[in-house]
Amino acid sequence: MFADRAKITIKSGKGGDGHVSFRRELFVPDGGPDGGDGGKGGDVIFVVDEGLNTLGDFRHNQVYKAQPGEEGGKKKQHGKNGEDIIIKVPEGTVIREFESGQIIADMSGENRREVVLRGGRGGKGNQHYATATMQAPKYAQPGGKSMELTVTLELKVIADVGLVGFPNVGKSTFLSRVSNARPKIANYHFTTLQPNLGVVDMEGCRGFVIADIPGLIEGASEGVGLGHEFLRHIERTKVLIHMVDAASTEGRDPIADIETINQELEQYNAGLLERPQVIAANKTDCIFGEEDPIQKLRDRYEPMGIPVFPISAVTGQGVKELLYHVQQMLEEMDQAPVVFEREYFPDSFVDLPEEPYTVEKTEDGVFSVEGPRIERMLGYTNLESEKGFQFFQNFMKENGILEELEALGITDGDTVRIYGHEFDYYK
Repeated sequence: MFADRAKITIKSGKGGDGHVSFRRELFVPDGGPDGGDGGKGGDVIFVVDEGLNTLGDFRHNQVYKAQPGEEGGKKKQHGKNGEDIIIKVPEGTVIREFESGQIIADMSGENRREVVLRGGRGGKGNQHYATATMQAPKYAQPGGKSMELTVTLELKVIADVGLVGFPNVGKSTFLSRVSNARPKIANYHFTTLQPNLGVVDMEGCRGFVIADIPGLIEGASEGVGLGHEFLRHIERTKVLIHMVDAASTEGRDPIADIETINQELEQYNAGLLERPQVIAANKTDCIFGEEDPIQKLRDRYEPMGIPVFPISAVTGQGVKELLYHVQQMLEEMDQAPVVFEREYFPDSFVDLPEEPYTVEKTEDGVFSVEGPRIERMLGYTNLESEKGFQFFQNFMKENGILEELEALGITDGDTVRIYGHEFDYYK
């Protein structure tokens, strides 16, 4: 069975505790501290496996734990680091935090490996705490805490073109004709229960990947039928081909079908309607009578900039013209794959009291903010994106940094410098 959604719990390894011990050698009755450091806990790492195409394996195993680090030992022995746990997923898997639904990572494009949870740092042994006044420290640093998270995995197929339409309009037949895909074809509704991917090879130009999104029904955006399971696969596509039964062989109105599907797309994700669309008016070999349904479609949609191509998936009539037009549309678009932006940052929710920060006003009147946690936050935040910058502002507020800046007398228009980044402050 095709599986494109799973829920799992992941946990990184706790850091090993530092050790408390003292040298015990012949003729050295009161040796100094020699407690070793604890090992670092293992990370939880997701990697793309080209050999996987479903999330079916996660039905059997729903808990994934990295190893904890070992405690430090005597004679300054360093505890062994915990082993990382590697979780293999198909390309196109989106990892979300379960409660909020926010994206942690999108395993697509160049992102083939992602450390989602980091193991706790190893605690320092008592050898590090000896001073002139405290030569026999009897304490060591505990290991850093592990991190645990429940996540959902969603597989969103990677395709340039999404093929949408009501059940039984000929999408599977079309896909089998134009690509190397071999979907099951039969004359009953919901034959296709999983997205079928096909590579369209174009003579004289670059080909593209097309996905037959299973037949939609009214109410799909609200989860009716298998609506959500299907609609998520459209989100990566750059062009949508609406396939309709132009001959109305089942008594359906092609225009009403297009309007219904567009409504479902808009309710699921309004951004989907911004994708360029093409209408494939299928089953022209079955059109009989004086009324011209193709012209009705053209009169309605071509003024909106949506071209209509009459085709027959059975005979192949008009198919080549449709494909070359779609290929030309793709050539004019950004060639980078659609990759979803990160919204959730697990590291920001870890309690790290041992990592303080400083907020001060420098001699040149600039307000400076520094600290290890802040530096790491900047390392995984894309400040160029709206969501990334919003996360940055929330981080500053929730950690009391804005409050400290105000206590130092910051006013609108003043400059805040954070590790090479400069920002103008406005309340």
